[in-house]
Amino acid sequence: MWSRFKEKFIGDKDFYKYVLYLAVPMIVQNTITSFVSFLDNIMVGQIGTEQMSGVAIVNQLMFVFNICIFGGVSGAGIFGTQYYGKGDYEGQKHAFRFKLYACLVITVIALALFCCLDTQLISLYLSDSGSVGDISLALKYGKDYIIIMVAGLIPFAISQAYSSSIKETGQTLVPMLAGVAAVFTNLILDYILIFGIFGLPAMGVQGAAIATVIARFVECFIVVIWTHCHKDKNPYIVGAYKSFFIPRNTLKDIVKKGTPLMFNEMLWAAGMTVIVQCYAVRGLEVVAAQNISSTISNLFNTVYLQLGGCISIVVGQLLGAGKKEEARDADNKMIFFCVFCCVCFSAIMVMFGGLFPSIYNTDESIKALAKQFIVVSALAMPLCSFSHCAYFTLRSGGKTIVTFLFDSVYTWVIMIPFAYTLSHFTALPIVPIFFMVQFTEIIKVIIGFFMVKSDVWLQNIVEDPVKA
Repeated sequence: MWSRFKEKFIGDKDFYKYVLYLAVPMIVQNTITSFVSFLDNIMVGQIGTEQMSGVAIVNQLMFVFNICIFGGVSGAGIFGTQYYGKGDYEGQKHAFRFKLYACLVITVIALALFCCLDTQLISLYLSDSGSVGDISLALKYGKDYIIIMVAGLIPFAISQAYSSSIKETGQTLVPMLAGVAAVFTNLILDYILIFGIFGLPAMGVQGAAIATVIARFVECFIVVIWTHCHKDKNPYIVGAYKSFFIPRNTLKDIVKKGTPLMFNEMLWAAGMTVIVQCYAVRGLEVVAAQNISSTISNLFNTVYLQLGGCISIVVGQLLGAGKKEEARDADNKMIFFCVFCCVCFSAIMVMFGGLFPSIYNTDESIKALAKQFIVVSALAMPLCSFSHCAYFTLRSGGKTIVTFLFDSVYTWVIMIPFAYTLSHFTALPIVPIFFMVQFTEIIKVIIGFFMVKSDVWLQNIVEDPVKA
């Protein structure tokens, strides 16, 4: 029995060496990003609960934009990865062009919403039902923050279009270095601008926004300049701007497969934001505690998020090369490895995660609430890791309609009505509500297990040659 289990779920040394070669740079990049976000969060928290809450609300809105951009590049990325596995760099070039178009449309829409409806969007998360904080001040600080943050939307969108294409070729080190440079820029400038170091005025939340925008430009410049200076490693970029033409058949295929994925990411992110808003009706202390908890959780979630993301690279390239049996075998081993790692990190988070809220300069009731949120998030983490892996498995084979049903439809049909009902129509405390909503993930795990087992995702979507 052990030998069969080992053969199916445990890879050899070379397998893990390649997986870690892909995953470690992304894990390092995102761990540093999350850690700097954690420090940034602490620095903003030092100047007041209202400031921290206002920034947290805006960052929740920015999260929706970020995920929409991710969805915009991911649809074409499925094709880009398989084109690369096939050796069709012309096809990968067309996929890259599609990403630029998608990012442009999403960014224009986001700019219009954030600039014209800032007050309305931030106010959705403010409720005077709690006993801590001043919601009018939180609104003011949120508006101060968002008006500067919109300047970073364009460089972020461009850097994601480039970074995703670089990762499709298996080169994850460069995006990592660009991300590391950006987060350290952000951290240093945060300290200087928030508190007014070196004779500069203390700018508070506005300083935090300026630091983030500058960091976005730093990351963008690095990935763009590196890509164009290393055309031998990025052959798809040669002639990418000589024309903005995308062959009709390729465009049709990307839109057909990519549009459900883009809308899935958008609706999922919006759904997560709606769920946070459901929690927020219980008061500003819940917003602040949720902000602390999510910041800590992101530190620990990095491993399973990036290992799951590697599935789309490894399995996508194997499917593009027509190696379906190898793709199935690699997928089994990567899912097991990801969930195993996540169980270990979940245990660490339960034991030590509760220590982090004590660092914040905020009300004791908020710290206590954040500690309970962290424990619940840690317990749900193994479930989230499996469903995350199932999602990327289905996506790697181009099953974007299935992932749409699996991800965003599940969020809007099950999680949101459940969270809304519990938060608005029951007298349950917020922690049991948070627990029950988080553990609806069990349903998604069961669905994902049978979908992956069915092998419905084992398909090569770039078998036909691309016509220029």
